[in-house]
Amino acid sequence: MKKTKSSNQILNTIFTIIITVLVTITIMCIILYANGYNNYTISNKGGNYNKLQAKLDLIKQEIDSEYVGNEVDENELDEYAIKGYVAGLGDIYSQYYTADEMKALMEETTGNYCGIGVYMTVDQEKNLIKIYSVIPNTPAEEAGLKEGDYITKVEGKDVSAADFDEVPKAIKGKEGTKVKITIKRDETEKDYEITRRKIEVINVSSQILDNNVGYIYIQSFEGNVAEQFKNQFNELKNKGIKSLIVDVRNNGGGVVDQATQIGDLFTDKNQTLLIQRDSKSHEIVTKSKENKTIDMNVVLLVNQDSASASEILAGILQDDVQNATIVGTKTYGKGVIQSVLQLTDGSGLKLTTDEYFTPNHKAINKIGITPDVVVDDYTYTGKIDTENDTQLKKALEILQNK
Repeated sequence: MKKTKSSNQILNTIFTIIITVLVTITIMCIILYANGYNNYTISNKGGNYNKLQAKLDLIKQEIDSEYVGNEVDENELDEYAIKGYVAGLGDIYSQYYTADEMKALMEETTGNYCGIGVYMTVDQEKNLIKIYSVIPNTPAEEAGLKEGDYITKVEGKDVSAADFDEVPKAIKGKEGTKVKITIKRDETEKDYEITRRKIEVINVSSQILDNNVGYIYIQSFEGNVAEQFKNQFNELKNKGIKSLIVDVRNNGGGVVDQATQIGDLFTDKNQTLLIQRDSKSHEIVTKSKENKTIDMNVVLLVNQDSASASEILAGILQDDVQNATIVGTKTYGKGVIQSVLQLTDGSGLKLTTDEYFTPNHKAINKIGITPDVVVDDYTYTGKIDTENDTQLKKALEILQNK
């Protein structure tokens, strides 16, 4: 009998402890919830994607019920969520684009858009948007717009430096439509009504230097650059140049095949121009398709801001072309290629998909290309300076001595 009584006492004690613990947990949960500490359980059932979706749903639920602030734009939240997801790769070259951003990217890549033909920048001192260049043979030039003009109104609405992202969008539009802009020049304002049309961005310029040396500057490899380069070279050749300087300083790159097409001009048929390696370590080799059309001595000018497609061209000339010399400073070191996927809603994804190597299989990414002749005592400003440009002077010296 004593044994049975002792067992009952033990059971009663255990039951009391359990009840006490349950009551305590319940009270703590109520207190935590009242203070805003909601502890949601996110199930990992179905994998990471379902876990992410569940977390986003819970965050949305909290925003909908508790957020006090600006009016919530659901589409904006979705776009930023996707941007953040891609940013999580930690790759500065991979990016998600909204539909508007994707449209601007495609215009930049193809080198064609409908507008008036001006390049703009911000004048912080005046708090205004300044035209720093007018593209030749465009509606802007024909209307009389000039470098140094300030845009103060678009369609009658005042604009300032703070509107820099929106002004280009407002000026661009459907071909044949008109845009009204107000220009300030020498403290005088004047209204212009300009008809938009298709603009081809010119990224190649040329001139002849002393001793019949041709000079071609490639600002970017976006658009129809290879064709522009061929045209500029043929004009120089018809004027009697004997050697050539190609300048890609401050050129951040662009479309890969534009660089290889230009490299094709300097190489014999079937020479290796580029080696690409994808995520599965498969290698694709790009070879020259045409016979050499430029067979004169050439110097390529590069600097620390020559990147991507500029480095592809530098690799071709350094590895494949015997009468080519690279002059300047070590290049940027962007040896990866991005592929662009456009989604059905107009948005898009730019994703790093390949690493590339020079024809001799030298790595470029995070390494760069070291010039054959290093000249590092000059900073290129974007405009040719025959008096002070030591890199250009060295190029001329090399060509004169060949």
